[in-house]
Amino acid sequence: MGHEQRVRDFYDYAGPAYEAIMDDIWHHGDPAAEARGLSPQQAARALAERLVGLAGLRPGDRALDFGSGVGGGTLHMAAFTGATFVGLTNNEWLSQRARRLAEERGMADRVQFLTVGDEDYTTLAAWPDMSFDAITFYESVCHLPRKERFFRSTHRLLKPGGALVGIDWLQRPFGAHQTPEEIAHFTDPVNETFCLAALGTLHAYEAMLEDAGYVVTLAEDLFPGIPCWGNTPSEDRPKWLGYDGPGGEQIQAGKQALDAARGAGVFTVGAFAAVRPAPAP
Repeated sequence: MGHEQRVRDFYDYAGPAYEAIMDDIWHHGDPAAEARGLSPQQAARALAERLVGLAGLRPGDRALDFGSGVGGGTLHMAAFTGATFVGLTNNEWLSQRARRLAEERGMADRVQFLTVGDEDYTTLAAWPDMSFDAITFYESVCHLPRKERFFRSTHRLLKPGGALVGIDWLQRPFGAHQTPEEIAHFTDPVNETFCLAALGTLHAYEAMLEDAGYVVTLAEDLFPGIPCWGNTPSEDRPKWLGYDGPGGEQIQAGKQALDAARGAGVFTVGAFAAVRPAPAP
């Protein structure tokens, strides 16, 4: 079984668990918004608003959201910007939940949710060149073994001047944990339990974006110099450690592994914005 298929199978049980505990938006939020006392969901919306603002999305523009989950984040971006969106995942359960949410919110005419093949991210061949004004990703690229091919395919899909924006899980040296072996002691269990294709670094992502032809305008560690405890309310910890739905043991193990990596400081989240440059006149 290939890694991408394992990711699809992972979300058969992780999707219902995440929805039960985190509702319809699953990614980290803006640390400044959390510091102001906003809830994780509110902070996540604030970060998405910041990023699609950097992308310059306007009413009537067309965007692609890679890794759209159960759709809450995609629908919020569409509502905030007035743009139309296509949300992608390789798990049909997620897509079905997202389509239902779009119907409930009266947005099915502006937001589509599609299930694609496990390796379609390497080409995104279903769309012709320059199909989108912006492309977004929220903690989804970390699942991909061939991240560089994803970035190249998104570059092809963007119109000149269009932007790729998103956030992703990363690893970094921190405190006493500086060597690859010291970092891997904490990140290997995270990769295993969350079905990740190895956590990358901020600089590695920036290099891949540049190699794909982008001009990188933002490559930022959202938690510089401090452990990344964002989006992890202490009152939710019992929900994770006591989750007894399908795949419960894996969900519990993932929470323990991620908290250990957070506590060691070697786990963080990076924010990115990159523009496909317009051709020279």
